[in-house]
Amino acid sequence: MTSACELCATDGGELLYRDAKLRIVLVNDADYPAFCRVIWNAHVREMTDLPAVDRYYLLNTVMQVEALLREVLRPDKINLASLGNVVPHLHWHVIPRFADDRHFPAPVWATPQREVATAHSRPNLADCLRERLATLHQHP
Repeated sequence: MTSACELCATDGGELLYRDAKLRIVLVNDADYPAFCRVIWNAHVREMTDLPAVDRYYLLNTVMQVEALLREVLRPDKINLASLGNVVPHLHWHVIPRFADDRHFPAPVWATPQREVATAHSRPNLADCLRERLATLHQHP
């Protein structure tokens, strides 16, 4: 753990799920209320810093979060990103996108394309996601 690392020092958002290897959080972004991060708990910088079994575990989790967001929200697109230029701690962004969102079709970090009255949201989204993620890695 590095005290200078934001993702070592904090959850990195509203905690939805945590296990020994990773956590899933909801990012506080008014324009993108379903913006999630899948964050590796240990401080590593790159995917290739992980053993193959852990890379699979992390990417499988990212795909499960994508599938869940698609099912719950029916977005036009899901953006996946693992940048780490600002916070060099391994994490993936999973961002539901809608054709009328503030930045579409550009990335959420780009200059806004339009103003929007309200972002696509769902009442109790965090509770819904938390409940669905509770059984994420359980096997029958």
